[in-house]
Amino acid sequence: MISKFLREQKRYTQEELCDILECSQEKIISIIRKLKEYGILKAVKASDLQRDMTDLVDEDIEVADVEFGENEYFYVFTFVGIIVVAGCVLKCYPKYLLSVQEPKQELQQVIRVLEKYNSKEQIIRMFNDTSESSSFNLLAVLLFLIHDYYENDVYSNTEDIIESNGSGEIFWDKTINETFTLLSNNRPYYIDIKTKKRVNDDFDYFKRLHECILTKASNELKEADLLDFFEITEIDLTDEELTEFGDKEYILYRIENELSTQYNTRKQLVLKTMYAYIDRSGNIYDLDCLSLFGTNNYKHVWECICAEILDNQLDKTLGTLKLPIPLKPEYKSNAKLIELIEKPLWTSAERTANDTLIPDLITLTKEQFIIFDAKYYNAMLIKGKVPKGQPGIESITKQYLYQLAYQKFIDDHGFQVKNCFLLPTEKSEVENKGEVSLDMLSSLGLKNIKVRFIPATIAYEHFISGRKLDLNLLCL
Repeated sequence: MISKFLREQKRYTQEELCDILECSQEKIISIIRKLKEYGILKAVKASDLQRDMTDLVDEDIEVADVEFGENEYFYVFTFVGIIVVAGCVLKCYPKYLLSVQEPKQELQQVIRVLEKYNSKEQIIRMFNDTSESSSFNLLAVLLFLIHDYYENDVYSNTEDIIESNGSGEIFWDKTINETFTLLSNNRPYYIDIKTKKRVNDDFDYFKRLHECILTKASNELKEADLLDFFEITEIDLTDEELTEFGDKEYILYRIENELSTQYNTRKQLVLKTMYAYIDRSGNIYDLDCLSLFGTNNYKHVWECICAEILDNQLDKTLGTLKLPIPLKPEYKSNAKLIELIEKPLWTSAERTANDTLIPDLITLTKEQFIIFDAKYYNAMLIKGKVPKGQPGIESITKQYLYQLAYQKFIDDHGFQVKNCFLLPTEKSEVENKGEVSLDMLSSLGLKNIKVRFIPATIAYEHFISGRKLDLNLLCL
């Protein structure tokens, strides 16, 4: 199986993709079409300007069909994570990793981040859903079964066994009715007693089926070179093959019957997942298989990471905040910080709209009111050169407006205000990239926006471990 690294947002030609995936033009065409169908690959007109761009603009995306041998388009991956398609494993790493071609360790860390980011969702992503179509997400099913096994062990059913003079609970009914009784002083004594205990049935059909599927899943991920990426230890529980459990219809029938008798939530989930696995009867080598683990909105992941490690307090109530001076009487202590932002009033309706300004995150110290904006950009900020790939004018103006929206609260409570963009970098230390300003807004007394590049690996370590980042590292 071909297993290759590809960078998010990099421009690839059809010929380059053929070379990377070591496949024919016919196969690369089918792969491109399938990835475009699910919105994880975009096409843009080929040009020198496009090749140098670090982000994708919606207006540039082309919807034309893929032709053989064309050089008219660049193809851009808008996905971070693992893609399994047509027997190929595509390991898509984040766009800010510019100096490495095969960032295995970095992508392993990204996978751990994505697992934690997705951990709040209690459903299994069995299907890749888009507005147009869906397909079975075999990779997600395999990963669920393996992670569940390491957390809860193999599926098991128990049976009650009766023993003579065993170590289990005394079964008085059988002891009284089936054993010899001695009487002494009108009291019964039992030489032999019947005991009852519950044991796991090692030959249970579903236990063996679960072991078979787990072993098969582990082998598939191993051959696809994915065990290391998901930090999974190889599983080898049985030599049995699926064919030994009966044909497809019989296995599904047995699972349906077992589901009707099980009320344990975890067992139901495992049975339903095994059912889907058998019913779809695919493997990651199939040409029609497309499985995903990751996201095509990594900017949301970066925003979530920054909010977690910098202790976002937008949803905190005012009464719980640490303020330089006590909360003024005109503010309700049970109101949230985000609720202080004014909503637009439409006079003809005499009502305010629901939508308003929403900052990414706000951090409060004893003296500082810090307005952060997490920006997932590859900004090229080099002295003497025109900035490239930086946040746009709308981001800059909104950041000023966030301060304006909170200015009264800031003044009323004696805060020092700071404003800052946070961008990821592959470097190992925080980079101070100065400020960005607009004189027409700075002249109103609003603070210029500081720009800081945060080492993604450090941010990820804090996010995974649940620790907060030391604000002193940002030198605000």
